[in-house]
Amino acid sequence: MDAKNLTMLADFYEFTMSNGYFESGFADTRACFDMFFRNVPDGGGFAVAAGLSQLVEYLDSLKFSKDDIEYLRGKNMFSEDFLKYLENFKFECDVYAVREGTPIFPGEPIVTVVGPVIQCQLVETMVLLTINHQSLIATKSNRIVRAADGRPVMEFGARRAQGPSAAVDGSRAAFIGGCAGSSCTIAEKLYHFPALGTMAHSWVQLFPTEYDAFAAYARSYPDACTLLIDTYNVLKSGLPNAIKVHKEVLEPMGYRLQGVRIDSGDITYLTKKIRRELDAAGLEDCGIVVSNSLDEYIIRDTLAQGAQINSFGVGERLITSKSEPVFGGVYKLAAIWENGKEIPKIKISENVEKITTPAFKQVYRLFERDTDKAIADVITLHGEEIDDTKPYEIFDPDHTWKRKTITDFKTEKILIKIFDKGQLVWKEPTLKEVQTYCLEQIGRLWDEVKRFENPHKYYVDMSQKLWDIRQALLSKKSF
Repeated sequence: MDAKNLTMLADFYEFTMSNGYFESGFADTRACFDMFFRNVPDGGGFAVAAGLSQLVEYLDSLKFSKDDIEYLRGKNMFSEDFLKYLENFKFECDVYAVREGTPIFPGEPIVTVVGPVIQCQLVETMVLLTINHQSLIATKSNRIVRAADGRPVMEFGARRAQGPSAAVDGSRAAFIGGCAGSSCTIAEKLYHFPALGTMAHSWVQLFPTEYDAFAAYARSYPDACTLLIDTYNVLKSGLPNAIKVHKEVLEPMGYRLQGVRIDSGDITYLTKKIRRELDAAGLEDCGIVVSNSLDEYIIRDTLAQGAQINSFGVGERLITSKSEPVFGGVYKLAAIWENGKEIPKIKISENVEKITTPAFKQVYRLFERDTDKAIADVITLHGEEIDDTKPYEIFDPDHTWKRKTITDFKTEKILIKIFDKGQLVWKEPTLKEVQTYCLEQIGRLWDEVKRFENPHKYYVDMSQKLWDIRQALLSKKSF
């Protein structure tokens, strides 16, 4: 399979259903599918949307090769008319999506695909895997960045990622979430954000002495010298040798030691000791970098204990989102069209949280005009308008007696059009622009929503028209 053509990266049931649609006369039926998620990872107050760029690349290059068709023919399950349809396949759907970097909440559409039902069905797996993975990592990285409280966080997880694409796309998502750079070199080549790194313990072990290792590195990189000082003993050898190399190698060359890094031990205790020794040696400007299985809770606690840290390198617990490694986004049918008329569709379950929201939809985010802080999101019918010049009543769709009339607010549509009948109509921003946008949008959330534990619940409501449709479908005696 061509590395750029991922059309066959689909669950097999997408082909069996599509063939069935074709044979049952539904090939041209227009349908609407939504991707959404049900729970924020780590019990957080919000998630961060990411992965749209890779999804767009996939959708913009959909095609079936001769090898693909022959493989499917060899299964002896698919009609020749269906295989001919795939041979001439041309993506013709409308696609709406939330911009990368946008804070997102459970239950609201992140991606909506509208078009021939076969086409909507065939892209399901790629919609889910691209958005699920990168949104998970962007969400986790943003939690870690916020815990660092303004100190740079570097993504160090490539060696622990679950495969090459997870490493590369994961580093991209981490940058969206606010990381300053990555250890993954190819990520800089592809996405143009900093690749960062210095040395491993093997460098220090290779030389006759720790001092020799530090001196050699300083001579090679005098203007960017950060030394790993915990190969043997941080306070008894690593730090003294680093200070000695600064004085004997770097200073005579006209440079200064940029930083020291530790990857083990009691972070709070060691960094306090290191800071005192560096300052006493006249190295007040030398930074302290910490790595070693960090996450947002360890970072928050060490800083609260007075740890002297200038930046962090975070690896496995970020790139795998170790604490909660599944984002859980799903892709569900929301509507079909018959004779030009939209027919809303709903999935009902004994598990209330699995009941879907029907119809072709839009999402509005409502902001206070004076503070520019987000009040709530409202899911509406597509084409429905919220007039922000008049008072507007919002209500909890599950507990309808909880109602509030808001005034002096403004609205923004969250879903934007990406493809129009298969034609790309979206101009992709740079990754740095996405990161800036992400941090700006998170800044528009109240601090209470951003708490790590027991965050304030941000409300995702429905318009009255949409709620009425949902209730009517739930009230039907048969389906």
